[in-house]
Amino acid sequence: MTTHTNPAAPHITKSNRRRRGFIALGTALGIGGASFGTYWAMYASHFVSTDNAYASVEIAQVTPSVSGTVKQVNVVDTQQVKQGDVLVVIDDTDARLALAEANAEYGRAVRKVRGLVATDAGLNAQIAARDADKTHAAAQLVSAQSDFDRAQLDLKRRKALASSGSVSGDELSRAQNAFATAQANLDAARAMIVQAQANRAVAVGSRQANMVLIDNSTVETNPEVAFARARRDQAKVDLERTQVRAPVDGVIARRQVQIGQRVQAGASLLSVVPVAQMHVDANFKEVQLQDVKLGQPVEVTADIYGDKIAYRGKVTGFPGGTGSAFSLIPAQNATGNWIKVVQRLPVRIDLNPEDLVKFPLQVGLSMHVKIDTRDSK
Repeated sequence: MTTHTNPAAPHITKSNRRRRGFIALGTALGIGGASFGTYWAMYASHFVSTDNAYASVEIAQVTPSVSGTVKQVNVVDTQQVKQGDVLVVIDDTDARLALAEANAEYGRAVRKVRGLVATDAGLNAQIAARDADKTHAAAQLVSAQSDFDRAQLDLKRRKALASSGSVSGDELSRAQNAFATAQANLDAARAMIVQAQANRAVAVGSRQANMVLIDNSTVETNPEVAFARARRDQAKVDLERTQVRAPVDGVIARRQVQIGQRVQAGASLLSVVPVAQMHVDANFKEVQLQDVKLGQPVEVTADIYGDKIAYRGKVTGFPGGTGSAFSLIPAQNATGNWIKVVQRLPVRIDLNPEDLVKFPLQVGLSMHVKIDTRDSK
């Protein structure tokens, strides 16, 4: 029996194997693509991420409120401090002298106002005395007027009788003298009335001038005392400010002050970095931020710790413009050579304080940020 071998059979078998391999590969790629598409649509598309992110914080600048010579410096760079710790001590000799002077001025102002109050009582008594003088002068005027009227009538009678010889010349002369005396007394009484009125007006004016200084106030609320007290309180504050304290908890950085240095109010002495308040500035591309909203959860990792340590955070703010808009030389997009460049917008992300306590960060460290945008409402 003779067996015939088809020389084309191996070639057909190899082609079938190749075709089945391509079919299997295509099937695998299709399944993989479908799986990836499903994964992207259901999960991955709801996250945006960037590694253009850096740890940041509002650094507290420590400056003195008073001028003076530095007496003591209690900290060095990298030292941990608590809010209220004394960082720098300025020589307080001038401040103590100023406080002593302010205390003396305050005491003098209190005594002066008390003297004005006592003077007011005295001036009030003077007004009462001038009223009594005026009443006495009025009574004297009535008496002088009565004496004048009697002397005038008596003189008229004497003159009428003198023509008939019933009154002697000597008696007429006495009547004339009595009239003249009564006239003088009447003029004096009238002058006393004017003087009493003038004296009373002077006393009232003096009291009114004194009342302007103390009216509607006690010794403590008097403006002069209040001014002296404010200067004293300011001197106390200036004395307290000779001890420069930490405004926040943090780490000392950029110390520039030395013992014996003469510093002016407002001069930069050092900085305090509040590491417990660290946040992240993540620079996302503008096309990534369509679904990013305030309050969305964020996962953050730091290059210093690696991917094994993840910080929890949330989106807390967007700036008013892109980084290039606030640069020293902003791009002039109105020029004819304009080329569109995708801009980046810094997004502020606050971190969980508990995570920062366990794994502290420093300003400027590189971070990787991933925002969950599934809650985009």
